[in-house]
Amino acid sequence: MTTSTMMLRRSAPIIFVARPPRLSSAGRRCLSRCGAGSADGSSHVGTASRRRPLQRPRSFSTQYGGAGSDPASPADVSYASFGRTNEEVAALIRKHAHQPQTSASLQTLMKTGRGEYLHKTYRENLAEEENPKVATDKILTQVAGFLRHELPIRLAHRIHDLERVSNMRDMPSVRTVRDLYVTSFLDLLSVDNRIQNAGEEEKFAVLLEGIYERHAGVLVQMARGAFELRAAIRSGAVSPPGGGAAAEAAKAEAAPEGGGTTAVEFDQLESTHAFLDRFYISRIGIRVLIGQYLALRQPPVENYVGIICSRTSPYEIVKRAVDDASFMCTRKYGDAPEVIITGRLDMTFPYVPTHLHYIMLELLKNSMRATVDWHGVDADYPPIKVVIADGKENEDVVIKVSDEGGGIPRSNMSRIWSYLFTTADPAIQEGMIAFNENVDHSIDSPLAGLGYGLPISRSYARYFGGDLSIMSMEGYGTDAFVYLTRLGNSREPLPI
Repeated sequence: MTTSTMMLRRSAPIIFVARPPRLSSAGRRCLSRCGAGSADGSSHVGTASRRRPLQRPRSFSTQYGGAGSDPASPADVSYASFGRTNEEVAALIRKHAHQPQTSASLQTLMKTGRGEYLHKTYRENLAEEENPKVATDKILTQVAGFLRHELPIRLAHRIHDLERVSNMRDMPSVRTVRDLYVTSFLDLLSVDNRIQNAGEEEKFAVLLEGIYERHAGVLVQMARGAFELRAAIRSGAVSPPGGGAAAEAAKAEAAPEGGGTTAVEFDQLESTHAFLDRFYISRIGIRVLIGQYLALRQPPVENYVGIICSRTSPYEIVKRAVDDASFMCTRKYGDAPEVIITGRLDMTFPYVPTHLHYIMLELLKNSMRATVDWHGVDADYPPIKVVIADGKENEDVVIKVSDEGGGIPRSNMSRIWSYLFTTADPAIQEGMIAFNENVDHSIDSPLAGLGYGLPISRSYARYFGGDLSIMSMEGYGTDAFVYLTRLGNSREPLPI
């Protein structure tokens, strides 16, 4: 009998339906520490300073076309309040966009948070055992100094990309996001490029908290921009990227007789989706760096270094995701399929719990919705099965989610990774883009909506060197495989 077989037999299946029991206190700490209700650690991580509470900075998002304001084109935005002309701002963006970005790994973030790289910044010896507060202040100052250097470069790269992407750059919501990024870029440059003491570090933390919160709704804002592009192409207001034959082909795909809009395959606009992939992987990185720094300023929590839990339990995360997905499914259909969890239920490894929770919630809610739709609301649903696999010699922690929800047609398999490809009611999509959530995802959202779930989930998995793959059998069901690296030494796949 193999080790894995023994483990599967020893760990009796655990079945949950609708609202299963809440997590243990250890499990709650593993999620609530950095906000299980959102993706990428983007729920409010808090910034309770070790010295005194932070005061929020003035928000520039409304002034410069942020959420809830009328968007303005880049030419209409003035940066006089920053003491710079538009030409000077453009030159600064070009300068920083040509500088290389510095990627980090999970291990690097943990070691930096523990102070293992202090010797690279400070030459004097640190008597941490005698005065841990001195070491803590130096860690925060070191991290703040890195962020002051790195964040303007990352933001400049994305601003440059936002200005170049064909057609989408002209969408009002995308211009709003561009202006938001420029504002944060200028905010960061307003800070001296050398942060040398605790007082300067604390002021910088105040600024970063404001930027972190200001960018919370960017995912939905960009979804709105993509939705605007699709509507503009269908109406003929703009031509699909590539023009010429592509535009004529789009116009030729008319709706059935009797009228209607042009059927444009938005999900096949490769250049637009490549841009969105770059944008979101970069956004994940920026929010991880800021979230990690702000979390380091909080009082220590057992097994945590910032937002990273050194003993993340996939089993506990899956249980919480089952809880949330069941709630969402029951709210819509009145019932939810059972979920059976087997495998390495006792295994832990270093990871960001909110990333894994987002991925598992997306997969489970998709499986539940497919199962109910395929079998009917009043049917006796087959259970959804989750297997957690790991071994001492394994390269990855692997989680498989299997359902019998009818599967996905082979012709649609490549489209499931496309932004805005969804089988949700179009009215739901329009309702979601009209509502600017300040979190990337929550249980208050519809069970299916923007169609961003799978491509964003894959970006989260890939951010620290993992992956997400889908295999489907049309007429039967779908298997999803989540791969997470055990060692955490893969560096960020930063887009150029």
